[in-house]
Amino acid sequence: MSEEHLALLWFHMIPGIGRSALFKLREGFASFVAARNATPNELRRHTNLSPALISAIAGASSQNFRQARRHLDSLNAQLISFWDPSYPALLKEIHDPPAVLYLLGTLPDNDAFAIVGSRKATPGGLQLTEEIAAELAARGITIVSGLARGIDSAAHSGALSASGPTIAVLGCGIDRIYPPENTRLFHRIVEKNAVITEYAPGTPPLPGHFPGRNRIISGLSHGTLVVEAAEGSGSLITCDFALDQGRDVFAVPGAVKNRTSSGPNRLIKDGAHVVTDAGDILQALWPALPTQQQQSVESALLEKLSGQQKNLYTILDSEPRHIDEIGRKCGLTPMEVSAILLDLELQGAVQALPGRHYIRGQLSQ
Repeated sequence: MSEEHLALLWFHMIPGIGRSALFKLREGFASFVAARNATPNELRRHTNLSPALISAIAGASSQNFRQARRHLDSLNAQLISFWDPSYPALLKEIHDPPAVLYLLGTLPDNDAFAIVGSRKATPGGLQLTEEIAAELAARGITIVSGLARGIDSAAHSGALSASGPTIAVLGCGIDRIYPPENTRLFHRIVEKNAVITEYAPGTPPLPGHFPGRNRIISGLSHGTLVVEAAEGSGSLITCDFALDQGRDVFAVPGAVKNRTSSGPNRLIKDGAHVVTDAGDILQALWPALPTQQQQSVESALLEKLSGQQKNLYTILDSEPRHIDEIGRKCGLTPMEVSAILLDLELQGAVQALPGRHYIRGQLSQ
């Protein structure tokens, strides 16, 4: 851990020093190292911290810091500050980003999507969540959730089943596993993905911490899906954060009489995207990525194509290419290229555009 990160950890372990105070300290000094070496008078001049916080800093013991450092070292945990290049870019855009993130594992650098919902989910809700998460994760989209019981756990499990990326965001210290029955899932995520939190080591999972956790879940993500949620639940708070952050909100509709359908159905009334499968999310946020059905159709097509046909097809994409460029890349004569393109066009694999330009066709079953 760098000297700057150690100084940041030292401040964060002082009772009363939270996100706002950390930003004030960093804005008032060139670094946390400089802030730690500052006198109380210098702290007063360069920050607008309260007298109580300045006194707390001046009288702080290093015991909590030393204990936290030992614990983080034993866990092989990392610390990421808002000012580090590795800090998630999308999270940096929200109006109240965390000043510090504690990390176990490796933070994926992919586009991310949040899936949240009821802790008391129905079997159907759990199955649909796993299917959606698996399909998105199989396309390299990071699934973000909160490691809670129910829908959160299903979202993480679905991503892992597809060997895809996932991030669990905690409402407690990085050294706590909550709920405890998710210990195995926690370790599976850490093995190849990431568990993160903004709370200092040793922080218990208090109810007041979860709204802060929820803003990170939505803040990391391009959109948030609610599968099942009762009115007033934390999942709907996550959606409120997503809307405040300018992110898309998605919801799975449910039976009107079901308590856990009230939240998603209300979101849909308010304009949320309706989701019945992963394709609805892909179409809204990542239209260039093929759906599972499209991938199956394309795989079947590639199995039927000859070597030259397959070579030509893989050169094409959604960007129009002139027949001469295609010929140069294939190493074929103009007559050979024309014949193959015509054959692919008849199969629906290629679409001809004006000026002898070509793109891939819109495959369908």
